[in-house]
Amino acid sequence: MTRRELFVGGAACTTALWARNHWDRSRISAITDEIGITADDAASFAHDAGMLFVEVRNLPGSNREYATGREADMQATAAHLANESLKVSIVNTSLLKFAWPGGESAPDQARWDRRMDDLQKALRCAQLMGADKLRIFAGTRVPDPAGMFQRIADTIGEMAAECEKQKVTLLLENDPDTNVASCADLAAVMKLVPSRAVGINWKPAPDGYAQLPKKRILNVRVPAPSLVPSRPEYMNWKAILTALDKDGYGGRITLEVGATHSGSLDAARESLDQLVHIVREVS
Repeated sequence: MTRRELFVGGAACTTALWARNHWDRSRISAITDEIGITADDAASFAHDAGMLFVEVRNLPGSNREYATGREADMQATAAHLANESLKVSIVNTSLLKFAWPGGESAPDQARWDRRMDDLQKALRCAQLMGADKLRIFAGTRVPDPAGMFQRIADTIGEMAAECEKQKVTLLLENDPDTNVASCADLAAVMKLVPSRAVGINWKPAPDGYAQLPKKRILNVRVPAPSLVPSRPEYMNWKAILTALDKDGYGGRITLEVGATHSGSLDAARESLDQLVHIVREVS
């Protein structure tokens, strides 16, 4: 039996054992450049964790973003992950995460002008990786974010029209550095963007879940510090997962462990163990 066959068999057994539950390990994913210094490291971590899906952002060990980078990197990584029997659920991009025209700070006019070209590169990356979702943002935060909501909706709507043609969904992530930072912000923008090609990449906050359109939550972020009771970022993930399950959430949860270096992988494994423990309790 080859190494890959062993991993595939192990993942299949894990999925079968947990199949009776709403939550199982197959619904946990991670970003490759956060779980390995090399592509092989990332694949090994994913296999050890029983993951079937991963997300991509940067080439492991570098700051080179796949979505706007070299097609050769996209192709090589796609082939490597396929050989490791790992599927890509999301291509994480920095699309629209910059100062826009109309804000109070100096805009990054060059990035704004090429936003649709950058989208096409990201869509090409998704096509090569076999992913059906792209993570995006909503511009660098301004003093009055609500004043930008219609422009955000129009901009994302323009992108969504192109994504629909290629059967790819845009996931808008709430981020404190952007104009969509809270659940209230997400809810407001989603009302202005009815396209089925736009969903939510939700990073939970202490409150606000009730405001969200539940059917548009397509992925959930789990920052590692939020799993530790002694940390100020701690959140009751058992309650969050229970609420999501009750509302029929069928997507994945992404363990977000931050920048990877040689000393951080043990911490990433500890965070994964904590998350798996919570998932078992919910199940």
